Amino acid sequence: MRDAHRDAGADREPNPDVHRGRVVRDAHSHPVTDPDLTRELRAMDVKVRPLEERDLPEADRIFRLAFGTFMGLPDPMRFAGDSDWIATRWRARPDAVFAADADGTLVGSNFVTRWGSVGFFGPLTVRPDYWDRGVARRLLEPTMELFTRWGVSHAGLFTFAQSPKHVVLYQRFGFWPRFLTTIMGKVVDPAAAAPDWSRYSHASRAEQAGVLAECRTVTDAVHPGLDLADEIAAVAAQRLGDTVLLRGGTELVGLAVCHRGAGSEAGSGTCYVKFGAVRPGADAGARFDRLLAACEAYAAAEGMAHLVAGMNLAREDAYRHMRGRGFRSEFQGVAMHRPNEPGYSRPDRHVIDDWR
Repeated sequence: MRDAHRDAGADREPNPDVHRGRVVRDAHSHPVTDPDLTRELRAMDVKVRPLEERDLPEADRIFRLAFGTFMGLPDPMRFAGDSDWIATRWRARPDAVFAADADGTLVGSNFVTRWGSVGFFGPLTVRPDYWDRGVARRLLEPTMELFTRWGVSHAGLFTFAQSPKHVVLYQRFGFWPRFLTTIMGKVVDPAAAAPDWSRYSHASRAEQAGVLAECRTVTDAVHPGLDLADEIAAVAAQRLGDTVLLRGGTELVGLAVCHRGAGSEAGSGTCYVKFGAVRPGADAGARFDRLLAACEAYAAAEGMAHLVAGMNLAREDAYRHMRGRGFRSEFQGVAMHRPNEPGYSRPDRHVIDDWR
């Protein structure tokens, strides 16, 4: 099921004039503490720590319960179906996942991702009976500190576009809402085929280091320091899917990190392009069209019926190519950036992602 968002249960702040002075910390400031919030948190004895493997079942339960409740599902625990966002992201980087305990009980978690010079976080979830009690803020403090230690030049998140409380919360940590990001899907043609593409998994172990270096060359051209090597390696190690590689002659000109099927971030019958990009230049639009065809060919080869990919609407030409390939919007959120700059979400960049 691919309708998951990334921050259910974030603390509600519908009025930006409410809660002035509550705990705020980012890479460039010290915390400012509201006495009422401090007393509330002290009374609950909220502690933030690394999420451990033993926590994964409960963290997954809270993830589904929080989003399912926020979205008003009759059975909140059916949210996200048989996809797995929690254990897969923890295994990819257990040192970048935070847990919030209240009186010794797990009540929330946040997952932080680094793509070289770019970082984002989510899903951030809090148990519904602990909403509006400052837990999300406590999880965000070490998240901002981690971005600082990593030295990321651009950070972001995906949140509910219709929710003032989410937008205001993240603004207090230096993030600013920019363009909408739409999650798009299409029915896969079972006979889909495309030329000049291959799979990362088909490269030998000795060849894979060279492939990762080629991928860095492509992503660095898209945005300085952007690097998907860890994401590619995590998908391969956990057998969540594969990375589609697109060549122009002998040169790598595009890549797409794809999840597929149950137990991945995609869910049964679905291929989810978590990230995709082509080398910028005069031929970028044509390359991007070829990359979309290659992703559909991969989905067809894996027996997937549904192909899903996220597109920030600042990337106008890329969005038009997706529409031309039969993709249609399924739901949307807003991308928030820190600093308030476009990063690689620009009209001349052909990138697939959604920062969930």
